[in-house]
Amino acid sequence: MGEYRAVFDAEVVFANGGGLRTDGFRLDVPDPGITDDELAALLVRHLGLLMVGEVRITNRTVVEEPHKGGRGTAVPATGGRRLVELSHEITEGLVTLPGWPGPRITDWLTRETSRQRYAPGVEFHVGRIDMIANTGTYVDTPSHRFADGPDLAGVPLDRLADLPGLVVRVPAGVRAVDRLLLAPYEVAGRAVLLHTGWDTHFGTDRYAAEDAPFLTGDGASWLAEAGATLVGIDSVNIDDMTPAAAGERPAHSTLLAAGIPIVEHLTGLSELPPTGFRFTAAPPRVAGMGTFPVRAFATV
Repeated sequence: MGEYRAVFDAEVVFANGGGLRTDGFRLDVPDPGITDDELAALLVRHLGLLMVGEVRITNRTVVEEPHKGGRGTAVPATGGRRLVELSHEITEGLVTLPGWPGPRITDWLTRETSRQRYAPGVEFHVGRIDMIANTGTYVDTPSHRFADGPDLAGVPLDRLADLPGLVVRVPAGVRAVDRLLLAPYEVAGRAVLLHTGWDTHFGTDRYAAEDAPFLTGDGASWLAEAGATLVGIDSVNIDDMTPAAAGERPAHSTLLAAGIPIVEHLTGLSELPPTGFRFTAAPPRVAGMGTFPVRAFATV
């Protein structure tokens, strides 16, 4: 089933005086046959406008294009439940953060050796992995940043599993995800996933380049104030990692201080609808650790 967006100019006249004009506005629509009146109502709903007296739609076209998310546009039914993989595969020597060590995967008990322990025809394999916690797709809990914050064992499951999800599509070329970009979304009680498309560079030197997208401190404050439950991103870090940022980590500091877990190095967010899915990124229940890899996935 295709997804469509309308491209149009609009002039909004308010019943109590004043007006608003948009040029080349793009808006998710449920089908290509939407009328001007229906489009006008959808625009009013999407922008949350009150006291609207009239909306004039001109220069309208409808294009087949993935939805970006908007109030008033239902997620199309897919005919059943499906699971979407959102985490990177962990392999021997995987480079997640340039300069940080990759995992070493070995055998603790080989199949051959195990045959000496069990009855004829019975064998087992037990592997061993040595890695830092920040490997692959992982979750940061408050104790990652704050010594007295809840750790992996202390963060409740309702902050990590089966959360209603929301995808924020970050326009190509935009680095800083700020309050204005986030303001149209209803984030309360949701896992907010920032889809930047940067995961295409994962495993390459480009992944840690200075133009990698990030969440600003102001954007993080807005998410915390608006009641987001979890925040994820498919970039190298949720914070700005350039030298100009001087090691400041305002997004980490703000979100984790508010008890909001952060999932970094997501992938596959392009496979998700804007809303209408459940998100899970639960780590092992390890006491004394603040971050750990997760199997992140969505149920659509």
